[in-house]
Amino acid sequence: MGETTVTCLVATDDESFTYNKRISRLATIQEHKMILRAVERGVSEARIAAALNVNIALIRQKRTLLNGICPEAAELLKARHCPINSFRSLRKMKPLRQIQAAELMIAANNYTVPYVEAILAASDAADLVDPAAKKTPAGVTREQGERMKAEMANLQKNIKQIEGTLGPDHLRLVVAGRYVERLLQNDRLARYLDKNHGEILGVFRQIVAGLAQPVSSTEAGSNRGA
Repeated sequence: MGETTVTCLVATDDESFTYNKRISRLATIQEHKMILRAVERGVSEARIAAALNVNIALIRQKRTLLNGICPEAAELLKARHCPINSFRSLRKMKPLRQIQAAELMIAANNYTVPYVEAILAASDAADLVDPAAKKTPAGVTREQGERMKAEMANLQKNIKQIEGTLGPDHLRLVVAGRYVERLLQNDRLARYLDKNHGEILGVFRQIVAGLAQPVSSTEAGSNRGA
């Protein structure tokens, strides 16, 4: 066009531009609510299935996703990409156990069907909607099941302990990190570390770089809760 200069934005993030990277995928419960709202407004399930090019049975499954799920567990998982079949295992648990299972899934950042089934298998009969229907997973002995149950209980306890100290620990980390950042701004000190303690300097720089990264909405929510 004959122009010699152009106004532009320069991205300092080291990332690639791909189609999939720019997709903002709906969380499972968000998709459920959208389908439910469309149905309430008179849109038929068949029309939704045709528009999305999926089987109508899948639309019905998504529409009834939260049937048998307590509101507290649904609130915890509302922004998570949790497979539909994971909710099937959650429905077999009583409300309190559903909440505990959701917390375990979030702590482990694992929402897969096998993981939720493992939580179900490690649940006491008193925590299940139908204790008589409980089945031991194939290939798992009674001793392994008991060990799994104990490990799940220990993990639940650790989650509660971490939640209680997350806020103060994060505050101390930020304060210490800012102190390290100021130290590295001293050129003389930075040169000394580079010459004699390169490994320590590398760790310090990683700490400072970590402070510059934006906090995700999930982490921010956890810090507010703490």
